[in-house]
Amino acid sequence: MDLKVTTLEGKDAGKVSLSDSVFGLEPRDDILQRMVRWQLARKRQGTHKTKGRSEISRTGAKMFRQKGTGRARHSSARAPQFRGGGKAHGPVVRSHEHDLPKKVRALALRHALSSKLRDDSLIIIDDLASKEAKTKMLTGSLDKLGLSNALFIGGAELDNNFKLAAQNIPNVDVLPVQGINVYDILRRGKLVLSKAAVEALEERFK
Repeated sequence: MDLKVTTLEGKDAGKVSLSDSVFGLEPRDDILQRMVRWQLARKRQGTHKTKGRSEISRTGAKMFRQKGTGRARHSSARAPQFRGGGKAHGPVVRSHEHDLPKKVRALALRHALSSKLRDDSLIIIDDLASKEAKTKMLTGSLDKLGLSNALFIGGAELDNNFKLAAQNIPNVDVLPVQGINVYDILRRGKLVLSKAAVEALEERFK
């Protein structure tokens, strides 16, 4: 499958042939959902915590005598039903990570790439490089290309000027090809790949 290659200035730079095994799959929402859920679960800190009744600093003495008061039987004031008592079944510090097979993760990335191509949201740029680290210059180039919400994937080494110019533009992310992931692909409207990124991805899934 051939796709047009352009420059940051919007000029034609030829064509590139995309592998059907990487960019030509029929995207499955269930696989993409599993991958996004796996990624977001790994990002969670899991530091939420409430104190149980054994952790409350409060007397453990019996509140009042067992019989003769006309009230319900109670022992410790640290019980969850009392104000200032411990929390029953509250959150504890834990990891939210869960397993997802490596083959499913690799397949999900190919499905995400294929979904962008199918939706005409994939753009190939000849080279993600800027002469100066000027946000204003890069914003002008992106406006010509119609890019206001995009993920840029460069080669193994990102051009420092391009990276610095893009970091202050809202809704624009820049990653090296090693950092490409399903969640970032799907959360941005357009996916912009450099030719070096395309070659690296096809080599990765060969």
